Amino acid sequence: MKKILLINGPNLNRLGKREPEVYGSTSLSDLEEMLLKKAGTYDAALTAFQSNHEGDIIDKLHWAEDDGQDGIILNPGAYTHYSYAIRDAIASITIPVIEVHISNVHQRESFRHTSVTAPVTAGQIVGLGLMGYELALQAMIEIIKERK
Repeated sequence: MKKILLINGPNLNRLGKREPEVYGSTSLSDLEEMLLKKAGTYDAALTAFQSNHEGDIIDKLHWAEDDGQDGIILNPGAYTHYSYAIRDAIASITIPVIEVHISNVHQRESFRHTSVTAPVTAGQIVGLGLMGYELALQAMIEIIKERK
């Protein structure tokens, strides 16, 4: 069975409440439940984690490799644009990471146009709403198959 870690960064615990016109009305727990079911169809176990704290996200990235996780789906939230510490944590592990953003960051404020984390990931999915997570899961399954 494939093991995939889902990490959601700051403010994503507010999904469904925060700016629903941008992020939709689905809660984080509903998103996690949907992805957990979808992962099962791929013979994969999904573990979900959310934190508003940079160090906790870094620790979880390190843990993922030490625990034998096969891949990570990561929405670093605002850390995307300035956290070189998270970027370095991704670069320090050998398991693939796919970066996901619900909104199209390239259509938003200019400070959101740059991702310091994307260059060290296997790929980035932006602007497709929560479907982006499903696509990241599907892509991660394929990446894992190719690596084995």
